[in-house]
Amino acid sequence: MKINKIHKFILNVIIATALFLSSCKKDEPVERIIERGTLTDVEGSTYNTVKIGNQWWMAENLKTSQFNDGTPIQYVGIDESDIIWADATVATYTYINDSLFGYLYSSSVMSDAKNVAPIGWHIPTDEDWKILEIEIGMSNAESNQTGWRGSVEGEKLTSKNSRGWPQGGLLFGTDEYGFKALPGGCRIFDGKTNTNTNTAFWWTDSPNGSEYWYRYIDLNERRIFRQHTYPQYGMSIRCVKD
Repeated sequence: MKINKIHKFILNVIIATALFLSSCKKDEPVERIIERGTLTDVEGSTYNTVKIGNQWWMAENLKTSQFNDGTPIQYVGIDESDIIWADATVATYTYINDSLFGYLYSSSVMSDAKNVAPIGWHIPTDEDWKILEIEIGMSNAESNQTGWRGSVEGEKLTSKNSRGWPQGGLLFGTDEYGFKALPGGCRIFDGKTNTNTNTAFWWTDSPNGSEYWYRYIDLNERRIFRQHTYPQYGMSIRCVKD
């Protein structure tokens, strides 16, 4: 009789353990399958691409110094006079950290009739960015707001474990969708440049009067910032497939 009770006790322990392990497995996040590809720009540079929802996005920032017809874009280095950048009236670009994070462009690359995006791709509009943000978890209502929106969408787009970013900030990237956001920084309308590698700014091809909408991720935030600003800013560009 005692043996039967012992057997029954052991059996109950085995069943309870199996149920516990089963419940633990259900709580484990399922690794997302990411569809990837590549594209090449007019200068022959190759970029990684990633499919997020129904959109194909570049998984790197653009770094071409030419429009698709071969017309050069004016270069203004960060060591040159800030006034040269501030007073430029044509499409202009610069970069920091030896272009590790791609180039920073003035919004004139979008207002110019020539196309800077690789063939078959375009600079994303404000709506393209909203589609991306909703796909990764932001509500439709929040996507239409300005300022910091969402909850952790910035982290979902940031490089895994925030590689390439300074340590110690609130932002801790999961790169859940393969977007791999890196801190390209920005060049301000007066020509001054943020070289602290703690921010990422991207233009959208959506004007708002004389300004343009943009997106922004910061080392000390987990969300995504939406606003419009002066066209003379220098920001990164991520292209999306037509």
